[in-house]
Amino acid sequence: MGFLIRLVITAIALWITTLVVPGIEVSGRSAGVNALTLLAVALIFGIVNAVLKPIIKVVGCVFYLLTLGLIALVVNALLFLLTDWIAGQLDLPFKVDGFWPAFWGAIVVAVVSWLISLVIPEPSD
Repeated sequence: MGFLIRLVITAIALWITTLVVPGIEVSGRSAGVNALTLLAVALIFGIVNAVLKPIIKVVGCVFYLLTLGLIALVVNALLFLLTDWIAGQLDLPFKVDGFWPAFWGAIVVAVVSWLISLVIPEPSD
């Protein structure tokens, strides 16, 4: 149940990101297609972050220390671009137009997800 709540929260954060950040868009034929696309992209984003982020943190530990963690913003943007690429390979109508939209999009998704998580806490097991 917690996984589904996280997925919906991330999808909502992605939707808000498409409204706020120029260069990130969902271009489905209808609102229903857009909603399913956002859920699929949220799933892809979650998998990409769950698999690659820990590996990148271990391998790039020195860069995280040297930049006082600011490299995490670049890593998040690159993971957002990877999510866009995977969505493109799956013919999902989700598009990120480059590094800077991905940079700002990753920040907006993180902040909005955090804010929504404050309002809707995950159920305790």
